[in-house]
Amino acid sequence: MLPPGEPDPNLLVGLDTSDDAGVYRINDDIAMIQTVDFFTPIVDDPYFYGQIAAANSLSDVYAMGGKPLTAMNIICFPTKKLELKVLADILRGGADKIKEAGAILLGGHSVEDNEPKYGLSVTGVVHPEKVLTNAGARPGDVLVLTKPIGTGIITTAIKGELASQEEIDNVIQVMATLNKNAAEAMAEVGVNGCTDITGFGLLGHASEMARGSSVSMTIWSELVPVLKGAREYTKMGIVPEGTRGNLKYISQFVDFKQNVLEEDRLVLTDATTSGGLLISVPGHKSQQLMKELADRGVREAAVVGEVGAGSGKIIVTNLP
Repeated sequence: MLPPGEPDPNLLVGLDTSDDAGVYRINDDIAMIQTVDFFTPIVDDPYFYGQIAAANSLSDVYAMGGKPLTAMNIICFPTKKLELKVLADILRGGADKIKEAGAILLGGHSVEDNEPKYGLSVTGVVHPEKVLTNAGARPGDVLVLTKPIGTGIITTAIKGELASQEEIDNVIQVMATLNKNAAEAMAEVGVNGCTDITGFGLLGHASEMARGSSVSMTIWSELVPVLKGAREYTKMGIVPEGTRGNLKYISQFVDFKQNVLEEDRLVLTDATTSGGLLISVPGHKSQQLMKELADRGVREAAVVGEVGAGSGKIIVTNLP
């Protein structure tokens, strides 16, 4: 038994760097990844809501360089207000994503609540020497983003009944897509660091990576893939409050150049659900990573920035 306050040497990733999941070494060959996440409905269709919530929960394991092994449902549901078929559809969506990830559903827990909430507790595995964290970025790295951003803006437009069916279908497809193929591409190439993009937006999670790694980063705004319609809705003021809060908070860590418009600043800090991976890859491996991503069907991935020496600052600019 460890003395009080003594750090456990097997705890490889804990609370120190705001990472995506915890990692605990079991032996020389296996480390356990643990994460949990759940949220209220992001779309109206219960089956797709289940898929998106599950994909979002599984993403943390992929961001750590691991493989999901088991999952348990976390469900809050108003049985007196909604039909049980809605609950069944949510769970079916989650189960399908768990199966797609190659993991096993072990069970779960449910409580009565006034509003549906769903997600997963996920356990994954990774080799202790292959753990990826948001503290691994190094000067000379290139930053690659594997999914377009803007999901918070588009889902806000859906709630306001402004989004087209094409925009609805597209955002659902993006959010429900597992980061499995992107993680496999990372493992094949070998990268220095990774995080997944969720509620704090691209710049929020990039800032955590920059500070955790004690580096600076430059993000080229115009190279960041953005969902169709997101910029237009932002110009109309269709922006979630979480996104506005993100921009206000992140401004202390980010130097926005004058050529970056206000709507682009909001898009870059958009509160994301089930976003892509932000990967810090050595510059000489960046083309190989992009090829591996494309070969695995991750075709919206893009180089969005670079890593330099520094102490946690992010510069956001457009290309000259």
